[in-house]
Amino acid sequence: MALVAFRGVVLGEPTSRVVMEAITALAVFAVIGAVAGWIADILVRDAVEQAFRKRVEWYREGLEHTNPMEKGSKRN
Repeated sequence: MALVAFRGVVLGEPTSRVVMEAITALAVFAVIGAVAGWIADILVRDAVEQAFRKRVEWYREGLEHTNPMEKGSKRN
């Protein structure tokens, strides 16, 4: 928005035109930012979920190999 306003000042464009172009630029980039943020959110959530599931599986496998209660242990 500031770049559009600066361009308008440099080129001597009328204020009403510069304001409309700046608001249009703001809206366009807001939509682009929202879409990019939505995609990034999906990618990050997926990566975190995969890492979490992998870590939980690793932990469960470790417990199975070190479980003192397996195969008839009579520990109270």
